[in-house]
Amino acid sequence: MPDNPTGLKFIARALYSRNYRLFFAGQGVSLIGTWMQRIATGWLVYRLTGSAFLLGMVGFAGQIPIFLLSPIAGVLADRWDRRLLIIVTQTLSMLQAFILTFLILTHTIAIWHIIFLSIFLGIVNSFDTPVRQAFVVEMIEKKEDLGNAIALNSSIFNGARLLGPSIAGILIAAVGEGICFLLNGISYIAVIFALVAMRIKSQKKPIRQTHVLHGLKEGFAYSFGFAPIRSILLLLGLVSLVGMPYAILMPVFAKDVLHGGPSILGFLMAATGVGALVGALYLASRRSPKGLEKIIALSTTIFGVGLIVFSSSRQIWLSLPLMSLTGFGMMAQMASSNTILQTITDDDKRGRVMSFYTMSFLGTAPFGSLLAGGLASKIGTPQTLLLGGVCCILGAFLFTRQLSTLRETIAQAFTRKDGVLEVRRGIQGATELTTPPKD
Repeated sequence: MPDNPTGLKFIARALYSRNYRLFFAGQGVSLIGTWMQRIATGWLVYRLTGSAFLLGMVGFAGQIPIFLLSPIAGVLADRWDRRLLIIVTQTLSMLQAFILTFLILTHTIAIWHIIFLSIFLGIVNSFDTPVRQAFVVEMIEKKEDLGNAIALNSSIFNGARLLGPSIAGILIAAVGEGICFLLNGISYIAVIFALVAMRIKSQKKPIRQTHVLHGLKEGFAYSFGFAPIRSILLLLGLVSLVGMPYAILMPVFAKDVLHGGPSILGFLMAATGVGALVGALYLASRRSPKGLEKIIALSTTIFGVGLIVFSSSRQIWLSLPLMSLTGFGMMAQMASSNTILQTITDDDKRGRVMSFYTMSFLGTAPFGSLLAGGLASKIGTPQTLLLGGVCCILGAFLFTRQLSTLRETIAQAFTRKDGVLEVRRGIQGATELTTPPKD
């Protein structure tokens, strides 16, 4: 890697790490398939049932395991080989996609199949997501590139969000949903190959004699005993509960509000991906995680405003840029939160902190899916999105009121030693922060 990279080389500096480069490429292929399956699942459910409530129910079924099991997965991520765990979860996800493919192509698919397989995938993701988040630090050669790697993860996720829904919309209209599930299953081969090809230095993790529940309690006390982590997790949970379910309602909005088909749904989701990709690349271009707490507050507000204005749009030409604005706010808030959490977290508790991040970001979404589906059935889809946007803005306001205190606390947690961000802090009831002298 050049000593002082600039431009695109600086934005993509984490890719100079071979292991991360492999992961980035494998994930890039796999995530396109994942987004194709998400769009195909939503359209399939709505085509079979015509029910906004069942759309919410399927979302709930696929995400509730994340809320229940992610904390346990975080404990295991701090004890077991993370790469091996991810290989297992990716293989199981591939199996789920192939089963769905078989059911659709044989014309035996029913709504209960979709709910059951969504629960299965939710259980797999409850382990995969926190472990994968905690594994990022093991893939990069320079720890100061951690924030850049997280932002690049977000960029590839949203690059896939841009391509996947567009491809899915075209394929669904042309040949049906089954091909989307088939291609998703095949795409997992890329990320499994990348994981197997990595050269990871063996890390001796301390042998834990304590019970899993003790490790869970320790992680909870660590995460919620430190004000910055606690505040970020609570805001993330609120946005996921009331704002993120907009994606569940997009098939209803595309068909009944904008009077379109699967291609319109794909364009709406792709527009969200464009905005999110811009947000991720902006964060990747930053040199330091300092100041990200302000971006969290601002981006949450942008997300809320985007939902409010989008809820009143009835024209596709206006809806697309509004979805891009919403995607930018969503991604900037999520990636900024992830970066701060990973930067100020001790390595031996990283898996557990990221499990609570996963629970806040994805685990609360099932309740939001049920809530959004129920509200949409009662008051309408546009009004449900409007209410969610208002709640996001209120959450950003409350977070902003704490910014001065959080900024000081986070600043004390950031120290530089030999070019590597380190954290020296302990939590025993009250938090004690010490800042070692710079070399």
